[in-house]
Amino acid sequence: MIRRFGEPPRRDVKYRMRPGAYAVLLRGDQMLVTFQAEPDYEFQLPGGGIDPGESPVMALHREVYEETGWRISKPLRLGAFRRFVYMPEYEIWAEKLCTIYMARPTHRLGLPTEPGHTAHWMDPEQALPLLANEGDRHFAEMILR
Repeated sequence: MIRRFGEPPRRDVKYRMRPGAYAVLLRGDQMLVTFQAEPDYEFQLPGGGIDPGESPVMALHREVYEETGWRISKPLRLGAFRRFVYMPEYEIWAEKLCTIYMARPTHRLGLPTEPGHTAHWMDPEQALPLLANEGDRHFAEMILR
């Protein structure tokens, strides 16, 4: 059974499965997170949806680059969790199946290419309470403790 974080599913809503891959990114004593300006202002673990035909690891590499401008190496799967949310940018109710990895940022290629995203290096203890969802915090804390 995959653990759920956040609100329970609503009975009056039909959810669409939305798999995604996300990463806890540590380098030295810093953690790389992304800030998303829309649809809500929030800090997140870098990552996102897995496109059709894409493996979770392929999606992870693509999404981390798009949201941070960084390349990563050696992704290691930590686990997964589910969230039931409305995604206004897609106008869908989604059951997000979030697979979480730990990886090492290796090379900055430039600024994030995803509109509305900025990359931030932070002390992990500063970053943890800023992460917008409980699942992200759970896996980041698991690595840091």
